[in-house]
Amino acid sequence: MADKLQLLTDEYLPLRDVVFKTLRQGILKGDLKPGERLMEIHLASRLGVSRTPIREAIRMLELEGLVTMVPRKGAEVARISKQDLRDVLEVRRSLDSLAVSLACTRIDDDERAALKQAEDDFERAVKTGDATTIAEADVKFHDVILTASKNGRLMQMVNNLAERVYRYRLEYIKDSRNHSRLIEEHRKIVKYIENGDEKNACMAIETHIDNQEKNIISQLEL
Repeated sequence: MADKLQLLTDEYLPLRDVVFKTLRQGILKGDLKPGERLMEIHLASRLGVSRTPIREAIRMLELEGLVTMVPRKGAEVARISKQDLRDVLEVRRSLDSLAVSLACTRIDDDERAALKQAEDDFERAVKTGDATTIAEADVKFHDVILTASKNGRLMQMVNNLAERVYRYRLEYIKDSRNHSRLIEEHRKIVKYIENGDEKNACMAIETHIDNQEKNIISQLEL
C-alpha cells in the first residue's frame, strides 16, 4: 500500500513550513492517527528531508494542539478527548451563533447568492462520498456566513480555532450516516438567514454544532 504521507510542494515556503503543512494535513485527514508516535528519523525518511525541519514542524504542531509531548516517549499525534472536544465546540457554538445572528441583518445580495451556491456545492460534495471534499465544502459554507457577519474581530477569532474545528468536523463527516442530516441542517440555516429570522437561525446553527458534539462523543465511547 502506497504511503499516503507525501511532502507537499510549495517553492515559496521554507522547508520547515512545507513539512509543517504536510504533517498537519496528515493529522487532519487521519493519515497520522491519534496516539501515533512521531519519530523524527522515520518521518524524515518518509518525507525525504533532514530531521531539523521535522523537529521544527513538530514544535509548531504542538503549539496548535495537534501534537503532544509524552514523557519518555516523545511526540505523538494528540488524541481526541471529550474535554477538548467540548471546549472547542462550546466556543465554536457561541461564535457561529453570533455569526448567523449578524448575517441575518447584514447579508447583502452577493452574499445571499454565495450562500446558496455554497449550499449547492456542499450537496454536490456529499454525493462524492469523499470526507475531505465534503469537509472543505462545509468550511466554505460556514465561511460565507462568517463573511456576511461583517465583523472582522469575529472572523479572526473563528480562524484561530479553524484547525481544531476542522479536525472534529472531519471526524463527524467520516460517518456517512450524518450526511443527510447535514444537508437538511444547512438548508434550514440558509432559509432562516434569507428570511432574516435571527431566533430560528441561531437555534438551527446551535443544533448543528450540538449534533456534531454528540456524535463524536458517542464514537469516542465505543
